[in-house]
Amino acid sequence: STLKVNTIQNTSAAHSSTPEEIAQGRAKAWVNFNGTGTAAIRDSFNISSITDNSTGNFTINITTAMANVNYSVTGGIGTTTGNNCFLFVLTEQNTAKSTTVFRINTLGSNTYILSTDPEHCYIAIHGD
Repeated sequence: STLKVNTIQNTSAAHSSTPEEIAQGRAKAWVNFNGTGTAAIRDSFNISSITDNSTGNFTINITTAMANVNYSVTGGIGTTTGNNCFLFVLTEQNTAKSTTVFRINTLGSNTYILSTDPEHCYIAIHGD
């Protein structure tokens, strides 16, 4: 059956949301993966696969296409070695972000910036 409502509210009436606010605000896809060795997805939603292109460079494949390429990608990476880590979303020539695929570059070092394969990589995608 289908439940159709204009507003969803908690029992104390202190917090309410419209169905549109919930649909627009929730992550449309996310992934938690290990980027060391053979990159492997630990858990995900709406992500079909990842490809390890080279050290610190990964392609993320979205299962159900986004409505357009104006979605937002956020994330974080970490290692157990204590290196400072950075995450960048790439739009490279010949590999532009599409509704079903985008690339990330992960960098980290204690002394200078190097491409790195992180042990922990967390990505979330928001948009239509």
